[in-house]
Amino acid sequence: MKADIHPIYFPKAGVKCACGNSFTVGSTKEFIETEICAKCHPFYTKKEKLLDTLGRVQKFKDKLAKKQPPKVKKVKVKKETKTI
Repeated sequence: MKADIHPIYFPKAGVKCACGNSFTVGSTKEFIETEICAKCHPFYTKKEKLLDTLGRVQKFKDKLAKKQPPKVKKVKVKKETKTI
């Protein structure tokens, strides 16, 4: 193994989120700043919001509500008559 080619590993690197949460992890950087973490991410906090600026979701829901189930057509069966 070659010497002096690997980065320095910090087993207790500090991480600070924009929401104010801070914790430690192992990393090659001594300090990490992040914008979002597990405590403020919408997926993990179950506060996920759907952004619908053009009203497309509502248009789709309205269109789906108006749609009626397809009508079943009755098929007439012709009886064949045998001619000799």
